[in-house]
Amino acid sequence: MPHPRPFRFGVQLSTAATSVEWADLAREAEALGYSTLFVPDHFGGQLAPGPALTAAAGATSDLRVGTLVLDNDYKHPVVTAKEMATIDLLSGGRLELGIGAGWMASDYEQSGIPMDPAAARVERLAEGLAVLRGLFAPGPFSFAGKHYRITDLDGQPTPAQAPHPPLIIGGGGPRVLALAGREADIVGVNPAIRSGRVDADAARDGSADLTDRKVGWVRDAAGDRYDDIEVQMLLYACVVTDDRAGTLETLAPLFGFDPDELAGYPHALVGSVDQIADDLVARRDRWDVSYLVVQGPDAMRAAAPVVARLAGT
Repeated sequence: MPHPRPFRFGVQLSTAATSVEWADLAREAEALGYSTLFVPDHFGGQLAPGPALTAAAGATSDLRVGTLVLDNDYKHPVVTAKEMATIDLLSGGRLELGIGAGWMASDYEQSGIPMDPAAARVERLAEGLAVLRGLFAPGPFSFAGKHYRITDLDGQPTPAQAPHPPLIIGGGGPRVLALAGREADIVGVNPAIRSGRVDADAARDGSADLTDRKVGWVRDAAGDRYDDIEVQMLLYACVVTDDRAGTLETLAPLFGFDPDELAGYPHALVGSVDQIADDLVARRDRWDVSYLVVQGPDAMRAAAPVVARLAGT
């Protein structure tokens, strides 16, 4: 029996030298069959998510655009709601809104924004989600929480998608994945980055066995709504090659794995188009993951034959 969730693919892009280059990247993603162009949310060398997504939507006709993901700590949710509703409206209902509790220590250190313990950040994210939902809904909204207080605010404009753009919440720890299971339309199951920096521990946290546990946390929290959730994963490597064994041998030390471990690593694709397609079907059967996101223009182009083979199946 076919899996109920067909494959779709996104690409996370972060920068371009000119508006023409950015528009060309968006059109290329659309032409290659990608469902969604995502922009991250960091303070380093990247475009600001809101303007970049607006420009990408304006350069394309069907490509969805999304944040992967906004850090809830960087903007008040009232501001986020207004900006994201505007993008959804102006794009004709093509926004996917990813939002998280924050993880990159250097962003907090360099900006001076306090990086509270994970429990506090996730608690604040949960309140932020409640504010977003309330402001996306029609009519005045009030909220009194530990972190946010809203009084009779009618969120405008109204998003094009009802009741709101699809919400993406991702992470690797039990607290945030349980929240995602309860609240998100799309759940990103990814490595936990506990140190605030991408390191060997973060890579190992994305292993196959630990991914079994992570999907279990989502399923347990979601309960009866689990079948309504789309499971998403970021891919940190995508190499289409006829020399799978040799490429795994070369890449494995970069991840801190042996080649066999890397072959089964949920966040990497290595092999021929046929081998990768078989791997993704097996991963969908095991983890329900049907939404795969590559990172950067090179990976977007490398994965294009896989997208052509699997998107929509």
